[in-house]
Amino acid sequence: MSGATPARRAFTSTLNRDTDRAAVDSIMERARVGEWATRLASRDTTLWSDEPAVQAKIADRLGWIDAPNRFTEQIPALEAFGEKIRAAGFTTAIVAGMGGSSLAPEVLATAFADLDGWLKVRVCDSTDPAAVNAALHGIDPLRTLFIAASKSGTTTETLSFAAHARGIVTAALAAAGRSGESPDDYFAAISDPSPSIDGIPHAEAMRDVFLNPADIGGRYSALSYVGLVPASLLGIDLDPLLAAASAAIATARDPEPTTSPALALGCIMAALAREGRDKLTLVVDAPIHGLGAWVEQLVAESTGKHGVGVVPVDGEPLGSVDTYGNDRLFVRIRLSGGTPPKCADGSDVDARLRALAAAGHPLLEWQLDDAIDLGAEFVRWEFATAIAGMAMQINPFDEPNVTESKQNTAAVLSERAASGRAPQLSPKAEIDHLKIWVDDALPAAFADDAMKLIAGQLQRLAPNGYIGIQAYLAATPQRSAALTELRTMLRDETKRATTVGYGPRFLHSTGQLHKGGAPIGWFLQIVADRAPDLAIPSAAYTFGDLIDAQALGDARSLVAHGLPVLRVDLGADPDAGLTHLTAVLRRALAGGSASA
Repeated sequence: MSGATPARRAFTSTLNRDTDRAAVDSIMERARVGEWATRLASRDTTLWSDEPAVQAKIADRLGWIDAPNRFTEQIPALEAFGEKIRAAGFTTAIVAGMGGSSLAPEVLATAFADLDGWLKVRVCDSTDPAAVNAALHGIDPLRTLFIAASKSGTTTETLSFAAHARGIVTAALAAAGRSGESPDDYFAAISDPSPSIDGIPHAEAMRDVFLNPADIGGRYSALSYVGLVPASLLGIDLDPLLAAASAAIATARDPEPTTSPALALGCIMAALAREGRDKLTLVVDAPIHGLGAWVEQLVAESTGKHGVGVVPVDGEPLGSVDTYGNDRLFVRIRLSGGTPPKCADGSDVDARLRALAAAGHPLLEWQLDDAIDLGAEFVRWEFATAIAGMAMQINPFDEPNVTESKQNTAAVLSERAASGRAPQLSPKAEIDHLKIWVDDALPAAFADDAMKLIAGQLQRLAPNGYIGIQAYLAATPQRSAALTELRTMLRDETKRATTVGYGPRFLHSTGQLHKGGAPIGWFLQIVADRAPDLAIPSAAYTFGDLIDAQALGDARSLVAHGLPVLRVDLGADPDAGLTHLTAVLRRALAGGSASA
């Protein structure tokens, strides 16, 4: 598509294979005849289900369609809030949230980090004690606004951080001789109306409370208070942000795929996924690169269920043409004046994409003129994902397996409370200071030494599958670089797509896809010692206990779904452990045990 007005967010598509073009043309014709776009914009729930009970639930999740116009009316109040907080002397805001409640603020905080004179916005969406400490590092507690963002009001991670932060503010007030002040003055909450907001302790006394419309789902909430409250603190001009979003919604009503980029994107994603090109590989310019993680959670959690799904691949450096199988759809999002990512070998990313397209890999490309166009970009992906769900015959607004992981975490914590000690997965082997565990589905013949154990597990990689690296660690630049090296090596050696997620963050995004999507994932779960640990006020467990329970609970869940899990304990030195792990896996793969 080309020649569209800027409001239509035009893109170009390169489909060089007849089968890809035929699949896309077929879905687009169904969309055109069935008027999918017009019906979606009109909240027609029959697009996704014929069952009245399911339709009723979907109807309660379509508020995002009206969010840009609805929240345009709130711009004066939102901007007044931002000005009020700045005038009160606050310099930092920390958003405690999970999934959409943290990822949309992170996109905006990264894209607009250079707005002088406004607050700096951080996000905490981890229960690793080191990550919690990192989120709080260097702040003045009495010049920081803590925002608890939870649609349900019961998100364990969010409430744990809020309780810990409240203790820090209380101590800072005492140290400043201001014990008479309430710590609630340093907190705000974003939630749904009662009973959801009632689950957030002290919400009734906080400085500000923002109640979202209950019909906006968490991962579709970027243009609600979830994204707009942090945006007001960052000093973002909300008028053009929401104007771009409103224009995108108006364009998305167009039933013609060739003139509706959002509709076309949804059709292409679904059509190519059905052809086996289900690895949606995102290549995004800085400073809007946080958009990749936001798209990842939206697409993965919306489409990954009932044995189907689109696997978003964010942050994987591009490799050579012969690195890839036939399961990729590449999406290139540029920003005028932005900084492109580099290929794994340092080459120019756009030249590599041209070579990939020439070799037959489908490629979609578009450009944002300004970071403020993220308002339209959020809409594009929300609309496209809803359309893709319809074409894939799944409900893109539920998340049946997310509750499963929460229940497994609760079960682990209950076992700990009952026995007085945390349940463990006993390692089956050790190598290079790494403790190795694999699920019992691996034949016993591989269990006589660590290298055979790892090589045997690698043999369980599914054809056209993907490798999901789950790092239950505190994120640091050094670790992110090490994980990128690890995933690049695994991709190059196995020709499988790789994803990387920090736990427990990914449980609220790609975790749904892992358990509910196509059973083609192979999972590398990475854990480490938690020292020093942090207490959670009023809880019978620490942050370290909680993240360990989340890791163990998720491992159990993956195994229950018959998926291969290689669990590696890095020990007391995670950074050295990641280096050892990459070397060990490279040695195991050198034996040819996982050739495609």
